[in-house]
Amino acid sequence: MAKILVTYYSRTGNTAQMADLVAQAAASVEGAEVVTRPVEEITPQDLLAYDGLIMGSPVYYGLPAAELKKLLDDSVQFHGQLAGKVGGAFASSGGLAGGNETTILAILQMLLVHGMIVKGEASGDHYGPVAVGAPDGRSAGECEKLGRNVAALVVALFG
Repeated sequence: MAKILVTYYSRTGNTAQMADLVAQAAASVEGAEVVTRPVEEITPQDLLAYDGLIMGSPVYYGLPAAELKKLLDDSVQFHGQLAGKVGGAFASSGGLAGGNETTILAILQMLLVHGMIVKGEASGDHYGPVAVGAPDGRSAGECEKLGRNVAALVVALFG
């Protein structure tokens, strides 16, 4: 079984809702085993146990929440050991043009520095799903697409 972690920080519950949508879709892919945990329950060493890592954050000043950033900062002790794993990201903000894309790109930059594989999307949310407030039908569909796409790649590589 290919193992995927969906981890997130959520203060209001919006990012947690997105995480659930991503995880449910990823779990629908045959051969994928998916675990969903708030970032507060994850240690940097935990990241080593998974073939795929999908991370979500609300937007704070155009960047990921400190709690998610800290996990990735602390993961430097395992630099190089996440290379070849598959990554993905999603974000929620309080308003239109609230920094969703910059937040996703910041997360993806950190995953890329670890040597991880990130799949882009030709249609829809190119970098990863975004929501303004709670996920609506459009953003829910994008979350499901991310979950399925990452899981399919993880299964193809590690299943």
